This record gives sequence, structure tokens and C-alpha cells, in this order.
Amino acid sequence: MALVRSADTGMTGVALPPVVLVHGTATTGAVWRRVRRELGERRVQAPDRPSSGRLSAEVAALWPLVDGAVYGGVSGGATLGLALLAAGAPLAGAVLHEPAVGSLLPGLLAPVAAAYAEGGVEAFGRALYGPAWTPAEAPPDPAAVDRDLSMFLEFEPLPLPARRGPVVVTVGATSPPVRHRAARLLHERFGLTVRVLPDCGHAAHLEAPAAFAHLLADAHRR
Repeated sequence: MALVRSADTGMTGVALPPVVLVHGTATTGAVWRRVRRELGERRVQAPDRPSSGRLSAEVAALWPLVDGAVYGGVSGGATLGLALLAAGAPLAGAVLHEPAVGSLLPGLLAPVAAAYAEGGVEAFGRALYGPAWTPAEAPPDPAAVDRDLSMFLEFEPLPLPARRGPVVVTVGATSPPVRHRAARLLHERFGLTVRVLPDCGHAAHLEAPAAFAHLLADAHRR
């Protein structure tokens, strides 16, 4: 009898964990549209975060969604993935693209913070994500960007539990050297696997959706 593959089962008939995709600053859940398309019929949620400006509130809002799920995050979404892992959230796996790393690499976010101070949301979005980002990706409340940026500038990565699902940190092949250094530091400090995504920079969800979706689809088995 042939096996049937559905939205929730793989070729073996084993249920697959759902996927939760979490956006970063100056975007909303809609930024994941290309990745969602690549994931086909897989169960996927891409919520709009509250952008409260408080790390504890953001973690609390995401926690009920991520229990037993594969977590995907880009930028601030990846940073929140680190926070959830440190807090003990029971993720099935995670793919985190270019998260903030706090005092491991001071000044990582300084250029985008300066862009925001000089030119607001539009300057910030282009400085962070590059030409793939447009103002249409921004949240309706411009103050959400200010709150997010303040929160992520204060972020400090905490030790991760030894027992956790597979976690992959990704960095874009065309991202500046400082982003590659940040990924290496996460590997050195926390033992996280690092993968380089070809043909993309910081905006992996917009520039390399197929590659990101491929990692998500296999994250819980690594």
C-alpha cells in the first residue's frame, strides 16, 4: 500500500512538527510569504509579533505557538529564537538567520541604529535588509520599529540548555564579514551549527526562500 504524504506527515507516515516563522524589526508576518510557498502544505504559522519593546513579553506571546514546533527566525525573529531556547521553550528544532549576539560582538547593530536615527524606518529597513526590503514590508505602526530596535540593542544571549532540539544558525553568503563573525561566535560560545546560505544577505526570507525552507523542513531530524 502506498504511503500518502499530507500536510502533517512525511513519506514515512510520521507526523511532522508544525513550523512557526517569526519576523524581525521593520517587517510583519507577511514577509514570510515566499518561504511559506516553498513549504507547500506543511502546517505553518507566521504571526505578527506585538513589538512591545520588552523581551519577556515577546517570549511570552510566542511560547504557546512554538511548543513542539520547528522555529524559523530572521534578524530579530532569530534573536527571539535564542531567547526562547535559553528560557527552555520546547522547540522541535530551529533555524536562526543572523540573530543579534549582544556583548559577544559589540557594535553589530550600530550601523542600522545610526540609519534609523538619521532616516527613520525606511533608512533602517534598507540598511538592515538591503534592496530586497521595501517600505511595504514595514508594520503599520512606525513606533514598533523604535521599540524593537531598543529591545534588540539591549539583548544579551544567555546559556542554552544542553537538551534541546537541533539548532542551525545561518548567515548569508553576501552578508558583511561582521555577520559571519557573529555566527562563528555563536558556534564557539554555544556549540551551534552554522550554515552559509548562498546568494543572500540578511533578508534570507526574501532572497533565499527555497534554501531557508529546505533547512526548516529538515530541522527536527538533524
